[in-house]
Amino acid sequence: MSKLAGKVAVVTGASKGIGAGIARALAAAGAAVVVNYASSKAGADALVADITAAGGKAIAVQADVSKADQAQGLIDAAVSSFGRLDVLVNNSGVYDFAAIEEVTEDHYRKMFDVNVLGLLLTTGAAAKHLGERGSVINISSAVTSVLMPNSAVYTGTKGAVDAITGVLANELGPRKIRVNAINPGVVETEGTHTAGVIGSELESGFVAQTPLGRIGQPDDIADIAVFLASDDARWLTGEKLVASGGLR
Repeated sequence: MSKLAGKVAVVTGASKGIGAGIARALAAAGAAVVVNYASSKAGADALVADITAAGGKAIAVQADVSKADQAQGLIDAAVSSFGRLDVLVNNSGVYDFAAIEEVTEDHYRKMFDVNVLGLLLTTGAAAKHLGERGSVINISSAVTSVLMPNSAVYTGTKGAVDAITGVLANELGPRKIRVNAINPGVVETEGTHTAGVIGSELESGFVAQTPLGRIGQPDDIADIAVFLASDDARWLTGEKLVASGGLR
């Protein structure tokens, strides 16, 4: 039997990249999936079509998770469509790198609003519906241990995600809701291609520092998310799983 059969999952920022990989894997494991997107409707609709063609259940829901009413609307749509909520994957995130002298208010707010406030608002809305054995999975980043130059704001957002994960594990634990983080290293996505990382000297440098000798793929992260969503991870909460091929 599929390990997530009967469960309902919301994946934020799921129209492409790591989020799309997670949504696809959760659906393959039996969950009904809400594919959230902020602007890429075509990507979200294509993913939903792929999932349903493979026999899974999925819908696409537009929402900017950094807005309280839209975060609430996303969760309401999941419960209205599928009758319950079991898994929330807080994957929505933006990144931009700048030297400290170039950090602006807009640079700061753009990333903290989505990466941190969005996570808080969506989890707050979801917590009302998650029952015992519910699972919240926060997508953080290995930057919190790698500590790359020119990433002070982005790394700050993910450091906040790590800390919030621990706080919410304690806060929601008495309700038997688990909260964990996955901290990916460099992953080949549309975003890393657009940023010029893939095929660059930067990629070669990361690979050279990675014991397993390659960068990650969305499936590498998605399989961990399925594990954390399932009862296989029933005794894990407050954990930070660094999925970086050993890059530290």
